[in-house]
Amino acid sequence: MVSSSMNVLLLLIVLTINLATVTVARSGGLSWEVLSEQEADRVVRLPGQPPVSFKQYAGYVTVNQTHGRALFYWFFEAMEKPEKKPLLLWLNGGPGCSSIGYGEAEELGPFFPQKGQPELKFNNYTWNRVANLLFVESPVGVGFSYTNTSSDIKQLGDSITAKDSYIFLVNWFKRFPQYKSHDFYISGESYAGHYVPQLSEYIFDSNKNVSKEDYINLKGFMVGNALLDDETDQTGMIDYAWDHAVISDRVYKDVKSKCNFSEENPSDDCNNALNEYFAVYDIIDMYSLYTATCVDSNFSSTRQLRPIIQGIAPQLFSKINGWHKRPTGYDPCASDYTEVYMNRPDVQEALHANVTNIPYPWTHCSDNITFWGDAPASILPIIKKLIAGGLRVWVYSGDTDGRIPVTSTRLTLNKLGLNTTEEWSPWYTKHKQVGGWTIMYDGLMFVTVRGAGHEVPSFKPWKALQLISHFLANKKLPSAPF
Repeated sequence: MVSSSMNVLLLLIVLTINLATVTVARSGGLSWEVLSEQEADRVVRLPGQPPVSFKQYAGYVTVNQTHGRALFYWFFEAMEKPEKKPLLLWLNGGPGCSSIGYGEAEELGPFFPQKGQPELKFNNYTWNRVANLLFVESPVGVGFSYTNTSSDIKQLGDSITAKDSYIFLVNWFKRFPQYKSHDFYISGESYAGHYVPQLSEYIFDSNKNVSKEDYINLKGFMVGNALLDDETDQTGMIDYAWDHAVISDRVYKDVKSKCNFSEENPSDDCNNALNEYFAVYDIIDMYSLYTATCVDSNFSSTRQLRPIIQGIAPQLFSKINGWHKRPTGYDPCASDYTEVYMNRPDVQEALHANVTNIPYPWTHCSDNITFWGDAPASILPIIKKLIAGGLRVWVYSGDTDGRIPVTSTRLTLNKLGLNTTEEWSPWYTKHKQVGGWTIMYDGLMFVTVRGAGHEVPSFKPWKALQLISHFLANKKLPSAPF
């Protein structure tokens, strides 16, 4: 009897080992530990989610064990052949704004919340058509990302954001090692004009010294309507407002004569002039000059001012209340629908989010971040360095954005001093319409997107998908109707 029991036990052990071997083989050689970690983060179905065939994962990655700092991510496999598609990380800016709230839920992710409906809308122009798509809420204190050391919030800045994001990536690849060999790209908008190049530089420098296990296969980055240089960003904003009939000749001349955008601290006269300039954007949307503002009396978050964050770029404008308006999108109330959805307990449970019971509601932009430790006045030296290092660099600009307008970006790129290799020319959409304009510099491509505001994928989703497709494939946009 004992012998028979032992034989059964041995048989079960052999079968288990064989099953494990088969499972590991079928999963590309991933260990049981890795598979179990991935399965723990698997999002089986979100409340109100339409059926999809691709997999999605969400959860936390610890970036500082001692302080209890963890960043929240949401990852979508590519819709088709994810094993052959690149990996793209998307970052929103702020600083202090959520890449999930804006990027995933209102711009380029698969699922969009809707007004007054429990169902999510599928985004036909989702970027996981062309890439494996990763969103992370960074730095800690943003969205669901958290720290157990409250003093961390007072020490935030560009440098720690880049470092934590890098540690996040190294640890995320340990959880998803099947993507380590994929070409890796980073994209983002607005203050991600700081985040994206700085993280790219951190990876670029670290790759020279790390082990093969921690090497990240970074190939390039793309930023849109991006804060890149204080002087030209601010100058371009004023020029754009005047040129687009937003401000009067008098306000324009007052700002030009009383403000020095190379200086950090504005004079009283400059403050007064800037307050007149920003007052116009109380009645129209700075982020999209020609679309409506949210007038739904039930929602107001898109019209609130964020608290002034001391120390962020641009140093002069950041001290003015008007600079801290919350962004809005094509549907000017879309952010309100997202906040309702992301604060639902069943949604948070499905996303494995808010596991520490954060003592404040999820918001697009953190109200807890009021100090920023470091923010260089210009990111151009980093961009020059990474171009010289062989990374692919594209910059794009929605041309109806007043926040970081095309005027600012053109002045900034001229300041880079790169040689022009292909002159200003139109690019075309599949509808045989001019999608915008391109100019190719030595090592950098600049693209404008006609009719798009600050958040290009929200306003012109089909153009944005065409843009990211060509960037990832390293192909020029069509220069003639097709």
